[in-house]
Amino acid sequence: MALIAAPLAAKDSLGVYSEWAAFRDADIPRCYAIAQSAVRAARGERGAAQGYASIGTWPSRNVRGQVHVRLSRALANDARVRLTVGTRRFDLIASGQDAWAKDKAMDAAVITAMRSATRMSVSATAADGSRFTDRYALEGAATAMDAALVGCASTQG
Repeated sequence: MALIAAPLAAKDSLGVYSEWAAFRDADIPRCYAIAQSAVRAARGERGAAQGYASIGTWPSRNVRGQVHVRLSRALANDARVRLTVGTRRFDLIASGQDAWAKDKAMDAAVITAMRSATRMSVSATAADGSRFTDRYALEGAATAMDAALVGCASTQG
């Protein structure tokens, strides 16, 4: 699976689990579960790139389960970014093409929702004023998140 090779070059693959994969970079140290959005550029959308969603852990920073989304399009100024996981909705904070949960409590709520849902999507307004939605299958997400946590467990202290 060509999943994630360029955006987040990792040292060690911890496994591929259906639509999601887990990686460890011991040099930083960090571990993360990650998946690509459904391919948008194939539909001929101008300005569309490959988006991805990740759940990261940085043991030396005491960060665990941080939600991050790289959007497929540049955002309009002050655009609202809405993450939908199953029936749950979350408004993310964003800058450029990146979006995050507002705080650790939202990170935890998103991860809990991801563990029981089958699909996830992120919708926003692009810099050109058009609306777009990046979609993700959640098959394998829970296993990839668990593999990333275990992968960094030996560096946590």
